[in-house]
Amino acid sequence: MIVGASLKNNILLLGGSGTLGKAIIKSRLFNNLNYPTSKTLNILNQKKIEDFLIKKKIKIILHCAALARVKECEKNKKKAFRINVLGTKNIVKSVNNCWKKNNLNIRVIFISSDAVYPSTRGNYKETDKLKSYNYYGWTKIQGEKAIKKLNSYTIIRTRFFNKYKIKFNYAAVNIYTSSIEVRKLVKYLNRIIKKKFKGVLNVGSKRASDFEKYNKYKKNIKPCDKSKIFNNLNLKLATDASLNLEKFNKLI
Repeated sequence: MIVGASLKNNILLLGGSGTLGKAIIKSRLFNNLNYPTSKTLNILNQKKIEDFLIKKKIKIILHCAALARVKECEKNKKKAFRINVLGTKNIVKSVNNCWKKNNLNIRVIFISSDAVYPSTRGNYKETDKLKSYNYYGWTKIQGEKAIKKLNSYTIIRTRFFNKYKIKFNYAAVNIYTSSIEVRKLVKYLNRIIKKKFKGVLNVGSKRASDFEKYNKYKKNIKPCDKSKIFNNLNLKLATDASLNLEKFNKLI
């Protein structure tokens, strides 16, 4: 646990073992950060979540817990549904119960995905119609629906990567996103929390191809056509998942 000076902003991080969760912990930007393991606090156990929130007097939940590998979500839809949908619903129930029973007002920051958009034309606004192109995106849409039943929430639609762990050797010159390096995303999350933004927000970087994004950090990566990526993965992927960042740029 990272101990800060005051308990008034006690934060619970869910999903601390993932790429984003690890970066949040390592950043040391968040005071009073609790990051129990999934064994200690399983989001499928609603009572344990509720008890933890009350005991630790949690004020903010950073909900990063998810089954996020697209291929794994397609192969194991039941697992993806349990974690991404039922787990999120449990968090919502726990937070609402804490408000009703203990007058404990908890703000939830939910990490969603650009996969909630069709991801074919790009420049998606927060107000655009949601339509997922894979099962992972569908679970995130369901998670957002649950989160919107809270009094205080922030939904972050984003895509991120770790510049030190770019494992593939090829990147498409004609697949476009607004993906952001995870350490930058962590800094933005910290600022969004401080600004007390509520609602839905696209967070990312300027539209660019996968090759442009990754070549900055991995110089030996090779350019390729999107067909090579599609054929190798045998999955339906985004062609242009870029985000409209007007709202984000005004806020930050």
